Amino acid sequence: MTRSGSRKTVGTDFARGRLENARAYLQAARDALQLAESGTNANPAMSQIVNAAIAYADALTSLRGSLVNQKDHGAAAKTLREVFRGALPTAQETRLRRILAVKDEVQYGAKPGRVSDAESLLRHLEKFAAWAEEQFL
Repeated sequence: MTRSGSRKTVGTDFARGRLENARAYLQAARDALQLAESGTNANPAMSQIVNAAIAYADALTSLRGSLVNQKDHGAAAKTLREVFRGALPTAQETRLRRILAVKDEVQYGAKPGRVSDAESLLRHLEKFAAWAEEQFL
């Protein structure tokens, strides 16, 4: 594995491992929201959504380009676009960017997240995840 800036070159087995992690984070987000009551802090569920999106992006970039984005998760959409060379649907890139946009607030901020916002974010993730899963067929 070679590191170049905020990217790292990875081996062929990395994509499947990140895909499995993405699926687990997605399920954890679903489970957390299923148990959430209105008015509770949804940041933990949203954090799982963010982690799932990052893992799906890593799985895709490692599958197609043998590299993953490191540290600068905001650049994950750019890396995905570069690896897919114009074949990345705009809607999927928009979904990924929307999810990544909340990362700092839900993981490091102090404001509690709303369940309704988490449910909306989960819908974006589920569409992104479905598209990502298709890339592995």
